[in-house]
This record gives sequence, C-alpha cells and structure tokens, in this order.
Amino acid sequence: MIPVIALVGRPNVGKSTLFNQLTRSRDALVADFAGLTRDRKYGEARLGSRPYVVIDTGGISGDEEGIDSQMAGQSLAAIEEADAVLFMVDGREGLNATDEALARHLRQRNKAFHLVVNKIDGIDADVATSDFYTLGVESLFAIAASHGRGVSSMIETVLEGFPEPEPFCEEKLYDSIRVAVVGRPNVGKSTLVNRLLGEERVVVFDLPGTTRDSIYIDYERDEQKYTLIDTAGVRKRKNVRLTVEKFSIVKTLKAIDDAHVVLLMMDAHEGLVEQDMHLLGHCIEAGRGLVLVVNKWDGIESHQREWMKTELQRRLQFADYAETHFISALHGTGVGHLYKSINAAHDSATRKLNTNALTRILEGAVFDHPPPLVNGRRIKLRYAHAGGQNPPLIVIHGNQTGKVPASYQRYLEKIFRRKLELTGTPVRIEFRTGENPYADKRNKLTQRQVQRKRRMMAHVKKNTKKKR
Repeated sequence: MIPVIALVGRPNVGKSTLFNQLTRSRDALVADFAGLTRDRKYGEARLGSRPYVVIDTGGISGDEEGIDSQMAGQSLAAIEEADAVLFMVDGREGLNATDEALARHLRQRNKAFHLVVNKIDGIDADVATSDFYTLGVESLFAIAASHGRGVSSMIETVLEGFPEPEPFCEEKLYDSIRVAVVGRPNVGKSTLVNRLLGEERVVVFDLPGTTRDSIYIDYERDEQKYTLIDTAGVRKRKNVRLTVEKFSIVKTLKAIDDAHVVLLMMDAHEGLVEQDMHLLGHCIEAGRGLVLVVNKWDGIESHQREWMKTELQRRLQFADYAETHFISALHGTGVGHLYKSINAAHDSATRKLNTNALTRILEGAVFDHPPPLVNGRRIKLRYAHAGGQNPPLIVIHGNQTGKVPASYQRYLEKIFRRKLELTGTPVRIEFRTGENPYADKRNKLTQRQVQRKRRMMAHVKKNTKKKR
C-alpha cells in the first residue's frame, strides 16, 4: 500500500511550498497571501525508490464563512482519507488558538499526525519551536520549506512508520483518458466535475474565479480510467489584474496541452461570446479532441434555445467535427451523454492509421478534385502515411507541395476525416516534397562529347555570321 500524507494547517503557513518540495514540481500555486489553495490537490512523490502520495489542502482558520467554509470542508475530507497528517504551523507567528483547535480535531479523529514548524530560516529553531511543545505532540520537526531545509529528514522519519510497499509499478496517469474542463469564469466547470464524479470533490461557489489551480482527479467508470482536470476560468486579458490569476491562466493552458479531450463549456444565458471563441481557437491550435458543452440549458426559454443553436451552427462551422451537448450540470441533465463523445474523440485522436488506406483516400480525393496548376505545372500528390497521433497527423508526399493552397489543404482534411470516420478531433496534414537526386550534380563529359560540343558551337557561330 502506498501511504497518503495530507498537509493541513492555517492559511499561509507554507503547505503548497512544502507540497512542491516533496513532489519536486511546481504543480501547486504559491503566493504570499492567505487562501490561495482552495481544492484538494494530489501529487506523486518519492523518497529514493519508495513512493507516496501528498495532498495539498486549503487553510483552516476556524471562523470560515461562505467559500472559506467549503475550502475547510475539503481540508477536513483530506484528513479523513490520509494515512498520516503533517500539521503545519508558522514558526515566526508562534502558537495561536486555531492551531490548538486543529490539534484537538486531529486527536478526536484518532489521526496520526506530526507537527511541522515551518519558516525557521533566519531565526533560532529552538526559540521558534518552544511555544508548540505545549500541544503535547511527540513528533515535531522544524523546517524551512522554501529552501528545503529539514524536509528530507522529516519525510524519512514519517515514512518509517509505514510498512515497505510492494514493488511499485512505474505506471503514470497517462494510461487513462485525460479530460480537461475549460471555459470562462462561472460557467459551471467545477459543478460539472462534481457531477461527473458523483461527489463534492472540488469547491463550488457562486463567485467567478473560485477555482485557482488545475486539479487533476483520477477515477474509473465502466472499467475505463479517466483523469478529470478542473481548471481556472479564463477571462479577457484586459480584465486580468492579479498576478495569481495570470498563473492560473497559464495552468489552464498547460492543462489543455496535457489533455486528450477538452470539454469547452459555454453559458447558455450569455450565448457565444468572443472569449469562448478565443478559447476554442487555442484548443484547436493545441490539436486536442474537442467536445462543446452548453451549460445551464434548463434555465432559458425555447426561443433562446433556437437562437443559441443557430449561433453555434453559424459561427462554429470551422469546428464542425466537434459534437455539441446541451446540459444542466447542476441537475445532471444530459451529463451522462458526455462520455460517449469523450470516448469517441479519444479513439479518433489515438487511432492507428493504415498507409494503404490513407493513400487510397488521397487518390480518390485527387481524382474527384485535382490540385490547381502552378506556373503551368500540375501539383502531384503521390502517397500518404500516418505521422503521429493526438491529433492525427497525415504526411503527404509529392512534388511542388509547398505551393498547395490552404483551401485545398482544408478540402483534404475534411475528406480524410469523413472517410476515416474521425469525430471530435482535428486532422493535421503535412506536405513533403521529394528531393531531386540530380539537382546539384553535373554530368562529366567524355573527350568525344567535348569535341562534338566544340564542332556544334563552331557551326552555330558560322551560321550566325552568314546571317549578318
């Protein structure tokens, strides 16, 4: 069994910083203000050859209201599912009532926990830890998470209390279908994630910008593994002022690149806005499988529904390969049908393509609609083969391929997508021109050919003089 270790404590005590140190990553957002982390974030860590799982949580202050109460609920849930808890406190601020209340809660839940006094860099460690002995905790560590001081010895001691795990299979999460849920703020991304999972896994609140980090969640449905990625909402650049929000947007764009399939969510009340189009353009450029999701469909009138469908059909003709679903994430209407489109998009994006089949499709497309003439010469497309997956890449060989018009390339993309029955994924085409092996080579003339050339030149000069 791989041990699960949760990091809990008051806001701004350095939990996310320690999470990044243990996982040797920058997965958790870190900033110098309280309340940045809101959802449970899981990370894979390793001590030598020994693996373990770390959970980063939001801060618990004891007087939470509104969204803070839901953040605290996520932290308490992490405590329940953890095998051990690292209870973090601030060595510079000393002991306070919230720390004492958290220690009491951990004891009531019979959870094995270790007290971690953070931020001891630049101060005397003995002085920083002296106040916290009143909590009566046997296991106490003094560390500086931002510099990594004392972190290795601490985690070694914590893991000594667990039996040696079975040989670890080096299996990453990439054997699952990675699905990123993206969209503008407050379109219902976290609500949809919770509905797909069947539990309150991420914080949902009626406030734009609730989700600040990309949360990767693994689960299994019908013997198929999925990794669901809840992302922060992306606003227009002119409306982004906080530095933290800029990092959140970067994490969202990275999640799109990590995903196999992207669920692009739109708000039926607001219609199709320019920011939706910008996000859609980024998804297409990234080449990921795409499913369009119109949320809050149950809250609009019938004439608004007809108008929304007309707008989608008119403005999204360039993404006609993506299937569109009209759902209500809050009530679950239509949510179950998303899996069919997700699986179809993933299968299409990762399908292995046969060279013979691709070449036959190319020959048929060229026969029905030949490429245009360039400088009086016909562009010749000879054969095609697969060049990659997710998205499918088709490499076409021929001559003068650098002069193929963009309109003809789009024509070929649609032909390949229709003939191969690819849904939910773009198709990329790459043209390659074969090199002429004799382009830079000159024949070496024999002595007889040289003499013949001289006689011909002399004959030409003689006829030229006669004409004059």
